[in-house]
Amino acid sequence: MKKEIASLAIGAFLTGTAAFGQNTTTPVIDDRIINQEKRIQQGQNSGQLTDKEANRLNNRLNKIENDEAKAKADGTVTPQEKKKLNRELNRNSRKIHREKHDKETGG
Repeated sequence: MKKEIASLAIGAFLTGTAAFGQNTTTPVIDDRIINQEKRIQQGQNSGQLTDKEANRLNNRLNKIENDEAKAKADGTVTPQEKKKLNRELNRNSRKIHREKHDKETGG
């Protein structure tokens, strides 16, 4: 009986540590998303972005966040998934820059 309890305890511990070791952290991607959110907000506050432009950029950022959640859903974010997310963030960053520096203003 004591051996069974000890076995169950060890099994539970090993299961917990295996789950803890899953690679679902994406701090670089999270930091980039936060940075882009700030850039969009700053552009809207300064009048560089119209409300329509800001909404469109925020919607793109929401899609990227959803893609990140899907990548994390299986417990591991693969290098290919990270590459895809970074590619999306690169594209969105360029769009933010273009929209902030075009002739439209949100004054």
